[in-house]
Amino acid sequence: MMIPACRLADLPRGEAHRLDIDPPVSVFHTDDGEVFAIDDTCTHQDASLADGWLEGCEVECPLHASKFDLRTGAVDSPPAKLPVRTHQVLIEDGMIYVQPSTDAPNLPPCIVARLAGGPA
Repeated sequence: MMIPACRLADLPRGEAHRLDIDPPVSVFHTDDGEVFAIDDTCTHQDASLADGWLEGCEVECPLHASKFDLRTGAVDSPPAKLPVRTHQVLIEDGMIYVQPSTDAPNLPPCIVARLAGGPA
């Protein structure tokens, strides 16, 4: 199922848009005009990557400076060790759509513990 994210014209280059779905997804519009979607939550700790810094095809987590490749989700800089999921993006008639991945997300340990009913 494709989820409408926002109009491309409403997402300036160098900015991100967070989709409040479960788990949250962020859409990034790079300075080069490319559009990518990844899970919004850093795999190291509970931080929104949409609040991070976008440079080229990398986003830096605002909490501990882990960096993720928007194209692959790979960790480019620790302390994160696990990649974030990437999602398919389609732009049609000026609208950005996201096809959520069916892979399991790599949630940070604090979120996994909270979901399991333990201390966060």
